[in-house]
Amino acid sequence: MSQRRMMRGRETAAAAFAIALVGAMLAMAGTPAQAQTWPQRPVRLVLPFGAGSATDVAARLMTDKLQAKWGQPVVIENKPGADGLLAINAFLQANDDHVLLYSSSASFMAHPYTLDKMTYDFERDMTPIARVTDTVLCVNVPASSPIQTLGQFVAATRAAPGKMNVTGAPGVPDFTLDYFLKTQGLQAQKIPFKNIVEAATALAGGQIDFLLTSVAIVQPLVSAGKIRILAVTSRERASFAPDIPTVHELGFGGLGVETTAGLYGPKTMPRELRERIARDVTEVAADKTVSERLLATGQVVRTGSPDQLASTIKEQSDLTARIAKTLDLKPKN
Repeated sequence: MSQRRMMRGRETAAAAFAIALVGAMLAMAGTPAQAQTWPQRPVRLVLPFGAGSATDVAARLMTDKLQAKWGQPVVIENKPGADGLLAINAFLQANDDHVLLYSSSASFMAHPYTLDKMTYDFERDMTPIARVTDTVLCVNVPASSPIQTLGQFVAATRAAPGKMNVTGAPGVPDFTLDYFLKTQGLQAQKIPFKNIVEAATALAGGQIDFLLTSVAIVQPLVSAGKIRILAVTSRERASFAPDIPTVHELGFGGLGVETTAGLYGPKTMPRELRERIARDVTEVAADKTVSERLLATGQVVRTGSPDQLASTIKEQSDLTARIAKTLDLKPKN
């Protein structure tokens, strides 16, 4: 090869390297700008639960204030059903940083153990944006039921194997209910519902005997005197209902379950943008009119950064894996 050709080759390689370097620098420089200019059109929040659910209530409480901050409409899309997959798939198919998933961790944590075929990979396909609230869950019976305590429910179920009709909210609550039944040696009929709000109505009407779900779902019917809360599933009593015991106090820690509602974006969403959205959500949720109304519906404001949400999900994922081991379940995919 001639010296001239060698020089020309070196010049070409250097030019290619320079172009790549400039492109990378422009991309890096453009990321903060993207965080500042977002959103440029309406933002869609896709929810895996129907109207009246805890996440739906929270989303609607925050929408007006987020719209004011962002200068764009914020549209809520309820897509209940298929154990959360309808919402998750709609979010993933959009692949758009203006389409966010607002979901409880309960909606997807058990999927590796319950789905025959996973249509997504959490680590590969989505990224945490903001932790928003911890959802207080509770165990309930019809107000017309003679059962007054969780211990009485266990005794009644044990005395009549297969007679009790029970339901857990889709995802981790339902998974936890299976764990509870197995560890207590109880036989009951599991009744599925596409929309957990319908399960609360069925409980109030006596069509089912026991329901594990969020306080937000049952609260209207509790206030109407149609549903009785036996216990909350958190480690500590709920500040809005201090007279209601925890499942741990009652000696039934197998029903202990805590879930976190958070915002998720596509994997390609820049970190600076996620952090900016997290700051906005934190400010909105801290507003007294929002936080007090959330607490009244059984949701404790516990906002956090993308990293804090990721850490929370890791903790809950590890707990779910321990439950799965007890149930002799292994990841199917």
